[in-house]
Amino acid sequence: MNKKIMDLNTVEVWDGNMANSQALRQADVDVVAAYPITPSTATVENYATFHANGYVDGEIVMVESEHAAMSGCVGAGAAGGRVATATSSQGLALMIEVLYQASGMRIPVVLCLVNRALAAPLNVNGDHSDMYLTRDCGWISIDAFNPQEAYDITLMAFRISEHKDVRLPVISNQDGFMTSHTAQNVRPLSDEVASKFVGDYLQVNAMLDFSKPVTHGVQTEHDWHFEHKAKQHAALMGSMPIIEEIFEEYSNLSGRKYNIVEDYKVEDADVVIVCLGTTYESALLAVDQMREEGIKAGVLAPRLFRPFPLTQLAAKLQNVKAIACMDRSAPGGTVGTLYNEVSGALFNTPARPVLRNLIYGLGGRDMTINELKGIFRNLDTDAKNGKLTGKIQTLHGVRGPELSFYEF
Repeated sequence: MNKKIMDLNTVEVWDGNMANSQALRQADVDVVAAYPITPSTATVENYATFHANGYVDGEIVMVESEHAAMSGCVGAGAAGGRVATATSSQGLALMIEVLYQASGMRIPVVLCLVNRALAAPLNVNGDHSDMYLTRDCGWISIDAFNPQEAYDITLMAFRISEHKDVRLPVISNQDGFMTSHTAQNVRPLSDEVASKFVGDYLQVNAMLDFSKPVTHGVQTEHDWHFEHKAKQHAALMGSMPIIEEIFEEYSNLSGRKYNIVEDYKVEDADVVIVCLGTTYESALLAVDQMREEGIKAGVLAPRLFRPFPLTQLAAKLQNVKAIACMDRSAPGGTVGTLYNEVSGALFNTPARPVLRNLIYGLGGRDMTINELKGIFRNLDTDAKNGKLTGKIQTLHGVRGPELSFYEF
């Protein structure tokens, strides 16, 4: 057996935060600047323990806020270091200004974002409000569905972010508590293999390289700003084949296959749920049970939230008759983001499936297999009728008939 695969015989029991921490340790990060917040606290707490026990050589900078945490990452990255941090919810909201700085300066940063609801009211449980908040900040954003994937994606994030043709920061997402605090079997790479995969950090435009003077964060105004952002956007959109290459390399190393779009039994499905996060794994079970009932169900999840895989997603959904786009975030007076993306992906194609938008799971509200089966049955009715039965958008699982007027 290949020795690289033999390394995978080691099984650890890690939650999603520990999976993040171990990936940061193996990546030999130079600087972790952090201001911990629930439910991502343990990512930096575990890493700080590694540091205190002498398992890592990098620096930990405990700052006064999440804004300062990302500022510290930007400064350390501009100086030529490999950098990372973690946050959630309100912490992400406070650091959002600096996310734009990091991507605009083309500084590689890895952010472990443990997804959690945004206040008010205050809620520490998982939904995708903070993930959605990052959608236009110019970062690559990748979604993990369980602790094993959190480890793998965080490790791959360094390779993606630091690639010479990318040079953009990367977010490694996972669901708060459902992934971050759920312990499962994880098969990590050995330290030696993981370190070789990530590789040495290649400094580009480092401010401390005085032989090649550079500046970061310059002012451009109307004469060059558009061109600067166009180059940044081109790098973001051009990152997808590079991400696929790194996914493939990691698959050869680990035996675990990752795709730009993950799907299950979609190729012959009449009805499909499109979702993110842990809901995908629940839907896998619901799909099998619906198939036993004679309903040709499938589930699809974009592995990439940004850049959004419009072409790949549309290709997989061409023959589907009815789709439920599941948004785990309050839409703010319009349709949900995932619904909007799927609609946009299909708009200029021959496909004309019936599209539903379901807002669900806010603040950590459960989504059960039985509920998913009910959604599939409603989609089956839509597919057979060839039209939407009911409303475009529904708040799935909300209590109280007085709230129904929000649905349309």
